[in-house]
Formats: sequence, C-alpha cells, structure tokens
Amino acid sequence: MEKDVVLSMSGIDKTFPGVKALSNVDFKLRKGEIHALMGENGAGKSTLIKVLTGVYELESGEIHMDGFDGPIVNHNPKEAQAHGISTVYQEVNLCPNLTVAENLFIGREPRRAGLIDWKKIRSDAASVLRNLDIDVDPDRQLSECSIAIQQMIAIARAVDQECKVLILDEPTSSLDDDEVEKLFDLMRRLRKDGVGIIFVTHFLEQVYAVCDRITVLRNGELVGEYETEKLPRLDLVAKMMGKDFNDLADIKSDHEIVIDDKTPVVIDAKGLGHKGTIRPFDLAIRKGEVIGLTGLLGSGRSELVRAIYGADKADEGELLVNGEKVKINKPLDAMKHGMAYLPEDRKKDGIIADLSVKENIIIALQAQRGMFHLMSKKEMEEAANKYIKLLQIKTASMETPIKSLSGGNQQKVIIARWLLTNPDYLILDEPTRGIDVGTKTEIQKLVLDLADEGKAVTFISSEIEEMLRTCSRMAVLRDGKKVGELSGEQLNQADIMKTIAGGESVQSEVKLDEEVAENGAAV
Repeated sequence: MEKDVVLSMSGIDKTFPGVKALSNVDFKLRKGEIHALMGENGAGKSTLIKVLTGVYELESGEIHMDGFDGPIVNHNPKEAQAHGISTVYQEVNLCPNLTVAENLFIGREPRRAGLIDWKKIRSDAASVLRNLDIDVDPDRQLSECSIAIQQMIAIARAVDQECKVLILDEPTSSLDDDEVEKLFDLMRRLRKDGVGIIFVTHFLEQVYAVCDRITVLRNGELVGEYETEKLPRLDLVAKMMGKDFNDLADIKSDHEIVIDDKTPVVIDAKGLGHKGTIRPFDLAIRKGEVIGLTGLLGSGRSELVRAIYGADKADEGELLVNGEKVKINKPLDAMKHGMAYLPEDRKKDGIIADLSVKENIIIALQAQRGMFHLMSKKEMEEAANKYIKLLQIKTASMETPIKSLSGGNQQKVIIARWLLTNPDYLILDEPTRGIDVGTKTEIQKLVLDLADEGKAVTFISSEIEEMLRTCSRMAVLRDGKKVGELSGEQLNQADIMKTIAGGESVQSEVKLDEEVAENGAAV
C-alpha cells in the first residue's frame, strides 16, 4: 500500500439473485482525508460499505488496511471494528434508554474488582466528550439528546475505539444547518488527527463544503476518483447519471398549467386546526395545482397536512373536498375521499419492511376496497408490474422484500402505492430527502406530470430550490401558523425568506444566511 493510504479496496464484486451489485470496484482512502462516496440510489454505495464492514460476504477482490500485513476479510462488523473500521448510520444505532456515558462504553465497560467502575466510565466519558468539543452531560439519557448530538456520540464512541476509518452514512439528512456545521467541525477535527472519513451523502453542497476527494459509482461500477476542487458540480452530476446533464434550473418550462379562479377547488380548509400542533388555517388547493409548504424546521409544515389527512384529527374548522363538506377522523376516511399521503419518514411511516415490493404497492388500494373485496393474484401482479415499469423501480422482482431496495427505490414504491389508488389530492412530505439527484429529478417531473393530469398536489421539501422548480404557489408557515402565500413573481428565494422572517427587510444573501443559521433553520 502507498504510504499515506489507510484503506485500499480493489476488484470488489458482489452479486445478488438477478442483480450484479458491484463489478470490479476499486476504492482508496487516505489518512486525514474526507472522501465522498457518490452515486445514484442503486449505484452500489451501500453495498460497497457493507462488504467493507462485513455485513455482506466478500466474493472477490481484496481489502487492505494500514497496519495489517496482507489483505483482510471482515466477516461481521465486530471484525471490521477490530481492523479499525467504524460506521455511523443515518439511524443512530445506540441505546436511547441509557446515558451518554453508558452508550460510549457499552460492551467495553472498565471494571474494578470484577464490577463495572461507574465512576471511571463517567470520568472517561467526560474526557472523550471534552477532547472532541461535544457539549453534553455524560449522565444525560441519550433519548433526551437531539439527533445531531446522538450522531456525535456515535462518532465519539468510534473514535475512542481508535478507528482509522470512519464511515458516515447519510449523517446529515435529519439535521438543520447549524447542526450540520457542528458535525462538519467535528469531521474536520478528526481529519486533522489523521482519521480517514468516508462520507456518504446526497447533498452536493455538503460534499463541496467539507470533502477532499470524490469517488463516483454508477450501476455497480467505478466511474472514477476526483479531487473535489477540480470537479465542477454539473460534471459530478453528469458522471453520477451517466449522461450530459444541464442545469436543473427550470423543469417547469414544459408544464405551463393555467390556474385561475374558475379552476375547481379540490381541497378547501377553513379554520382547520389541531391544538398543540397547527393553529387554525385557511388553504384552498385547486385541480392541477402544485402548492408548496415552506418554513423553518418545526414551523408546522407536516402538521398542516396531517390535519388535512386525519393523521392528526382536526379539532376545529371544516374541510371541503370537491365542494362537499367532509369529516376526516382518520387516514382511511381521507383515502375514501380521494386523498393520498406520502409521509416524511418513509422507514417509520411508509414502507412495511418485511413485505415484498408487490405487497407494498397494492396495500393502500386493498385497504380502500376493504377485506371483503380482495384483489386477485392477477390484479396484484398487473398493478405491481405496471408501476415498477412506469416509475423505473430497480428491483430483482416484485417479490423482493422492499427493505432490500435502495432508499430512492423505496420512495418510488410508496409513490406507486398511492398512484394506484388514483387520488384527486396527493400530499408529498419530503419525497426526495436522502435520495440521489437523478431520482430526485424524476420525482419532481412526476409531480408536474400528475398536475398536468389534473391532480392537486401539496409538496413539502427542505430544499428551497426544489420547491421553486416544482410549485406554482407556496404557503409559508412560522411557529405553527400559516403566515402568507406567494405566487408568480413572488416565488423567489428572497421573498420567501422575507416572509418566513416576518417581513423584515433582507439586506443581503450573506446576512440572510447568517440569520437563518443562527435560528438552526432549514427551508
């Protein structure tokens, strides 16, 4: 191995039934380097990480680590840790019912006279946290900490076990801007200490903010390794997608939908509210319209649509669907009135992990029909095949468990589930979070196609550029209250941020960014 290289993978192959997940892939990580692993969903990123960490068996190829003679093989994550490789996933794999200190040393507690030395655990934990500048009480229960702090605790645990390679798999997808910057500060500190970091993310801005090098995978094959500063963003996207890719700036150009006062109103909320989550609001959504909900984290975006859909039963106001006053007590009522809802957390509230792709697609329609009108096997298969082809869902077969699919393809399955019910009104809450640029663009175009077909859509995203590309109108929320609506020429970043901030003048983009960061906001 080269002198400054801490990890070298060469000729890595991995095959699943019907799918070649990795084909002759090379990857190299240097000491004191933050290295982005990029690619669309299904490109092979997660598979490569799992082969490295022993979750998947190494079929062919070699893995070399600094400090070890000859190639290594990890049969499980514990062996990977013994070789100096630690992973922190998007969903933190710690024990929320234990304290910070207990989580740092679980499974390797210092002992005295055969008993756990709690005093030493607390003092050692305080030392570890202090050295990494993590401001949290070691005696605090982990469940009381923010997701960002929990991830930093997981990183601290890995570093204290003297890891040489730290893998961060989508660590920022649930963090606000301020928390992301704190995580980046910790990553830079570890880089300075010589730790090699593999950073898996879908946020291009974050890659260019913190990474030294980028490796791109596509369809299980290596596209190349590049120095970040020498690879323009559009070139990176082109390499990920495998084709020339011009700026995404305006995908609305082919979708000029005319919405006026004569366009039928599909959803009309009047003084609708849910105590403790969303204050009474008025919102009319017309046929063929994509209306976005924007605001700071915790502003009430998700709570607003949950009140419409009955996920949180509204306790005041009224709701009209296609001009008819209705009572939505639960989501099934909403479904029967032609509504569909893709929730923010696909793993918790969306997919049913142990069921197949086919079963996940047909389950909403079957629930809508009821237990006395079961779908035939032929109907199920035809429906699943139709949407697997329509949405280009990458899966070995319709019988594949959905948990085996990449995040972007899981999201497509959930969208297929709701399209199968042929809704009049579709709620999409963060439909592109944690998925690659290519799939993200496909979903944005799909949203506009649905609007062309006359469906009313509510679109929620933490990326303001994405909202501007897809929405014809935007409602702004602040502190659990709808505070304004923007359309036409008002649909620009400055006016949106001004409305979110409460109408204060925007002096400059720099000042605005600083104010947003101070509030821990993501739009």
